[in-house]
Amino acid sequence: MRLRGAIAFGVALVAFLVVGIWLGGHPSKLPGFAREAFTEEPTSLVAEASEIIKDNYFRKVGDTELGNASLQGMVRELRKRHADRFSDYFSPESLEGFNQQIEGHFSGVGLSVIEVKKGLQVIKVFKGSPAEAGGVEAGDTIVSVEGKSIAGLDSTESTQMIKGPEGTQVTVGIEKKNGKKSEKTLTRANVVLPNVSSRVFTTDGKKIGYVRLLSFSSEASKQLAHGIEKAKGEGAEGLVLDLRENPGGLLDEAVSSASLFLPEGEVVVSTKSRTKGDTERKSGPGKIVDVPFDVLIDRGTASAAEIMTAALQDDAHATVVGTRSYGKGVFQEEHELANGGALKLTVGEYFTPNGKNLHRTGGIHPEVKVVDNPHTPVDEARQKALETVAAQVEG
Repeated sequence: MRLRGAIAFGVALVAFLVVGIWLGGHPSKLPGFAREAFTEEPTSLVAEASEIIKDNYFRKVGDTELGNASLQGMVRELRKRHADRFSDYFSPESLEGFNQQIEGHFSGVGLSVIEVKKGLQVIKVFKGSPAEAGGVEAGDTIVSVEGKSIAGLDSTESTQMIKGPEGTQVTVGIEKKNGKKSEKTLTRANVVLPNVSSRVFTTDGKKIGYVRLLSFSSEASKQLAHGIEKAKGEGAEGLVLDLRENPGGLLDEAVSSASLFLPEGEVVVSTKSRTKGDTERKSGPGKIVDVPFDVLIDRGTASAAEIMTAALQDDAHATVVGTRSYGKGVFQEEHELANGGALKLTVGEYFTPNGKNLHRTGGIHPEVKVVDNPHTPVDEARQKALETVAAQVEG
C-alpha cells in the first residue's frame, strides 16, 4: 500500500476496505486499524448482511454497490462521531478525478464550485472552458445533473457526476441568483487549471505586483515563482499574494511556496499525530521575494493556503488583508487500496509557527479587514491590499 501525504482541497475534499476483501485481497494487507476491525466478527456480519441483501432485496444488487455503501457508511460514522469533515472515501473513478485536480488538470466542464444546500455554487468559470462557452457564470447554482437533483449530496459525489471522459456530454440544471432556472448541455474537455496569474498595478505612484495562486497542486511553487519573477521583471516594488478561494492541496507545495518568501530554516508548520509522530517542516533555500508584501485571504482560503499564510504572517510579519480564513487545523493522508480506490483519512493536527491550531482559533484573522463587493466593478479587497503594500514601499 502506498501512502501519499496530502492536505486535502478545502474544501474541499475530501473507505474501500470491505471491497478489498470481497475482491480477493487479504486482510493482512489492510492498515492496522482496519485489520483489527475486519478480521473477526465485523467481517462475518458484513458478509452475512451482504448475502441477505443480494438474495432478498427487490432489486438486483452487486458486490461493488454494497461495498461502496458499506465503506461510505464507515467513513460517514467517523466524520459524525469525531466531528471530522475531511476524511473521505474515493471510488476508483472519484480517486482518478481527485488526483487529476492535484496534478493540475481534469476532464470536465471547467468550474470551481463549493457545496451549498441546493447543490453546487459556482465560484469561478475558467476561461476557454466548456462552461464558459455554455454561458455558466460565477454565482450560478448547479441544482441537477442529467435531470437528477444534487441537493444534499456531498460535493465529491456531485462533482463526480459532472466530470467524465473528454468529448462526452453532460446536462446540468442551473439556477441564477434571480431564481430563474435553465438546463445547459456541455461537452466535457480536458481542463488545465489556470493556477497562477500575475500582473503589475500602479498604486499611489508605486508599482505593485499582484500574483494569484488558486491551489497547491503539483508544480504550484514553480508556477508561483514564475509569476513572482514576471512581476519583478515588470518593475514591481512590492507584492500582493492573493490566496482567496484557495482550498489548499499538497503540503510539500505549501512549504516550497513559503520558501520563496522566507529565509532558509524558518518553521513553516508543525504537526502532531497519534500514528505518525510529531514533525516540523522548515523553509528551504530559494528565497526570491525581497520587496514588501502582504497576503490577501477570505473564507475560502483553507488548509495548505492557511499554512502558508500563517507562516508568512508569523515568520515574515507579513500583513494579512481580507476576511478570516476557513479554519482547517487537521491534515489527511491518502491510503491506496487493492481495488484502485482509496481512503483519505485525517491522521493528525497541524500548528502555525506560533503554535496555533487554526481550527481552534477559527482561522486566520486579518490585520486589515476588507470585504469585496461582488456587485461593483472594483475588487475592493485587492485594491486595499495593493494600497497596504504601497504604503510600505519607500520613496
